[in-house]
Amino acid sequence: MRADLRSKIIAVCDKKIAAKGDHVGLSFYAFFANKNDDPELLMEAATWWIQTHKLDHFEKAITIKRMIQDGI
Repeated sequence: MRADLRSKIIAVCDKKIAAKGDHVGLSFYAFFANKNDDPELLMEAATWWIQTHKLDHFEKAITIKRMIQDGI
């Protein structure tokens, strides 16, 4: 996964956790604007989320942040 996507995911997770606490859930769509302006980046996130790790549609932000930080 690209470094800029990793940084973006961590920043979004931090923001969601700060606003709603450790139990807040999110989907990979949380990392993108409502318009599809970077389909390759969206597919990279979707592939990591769905195909590589077989995650549910919503996962806890803290879990996603730890996975990204650990390089999983």
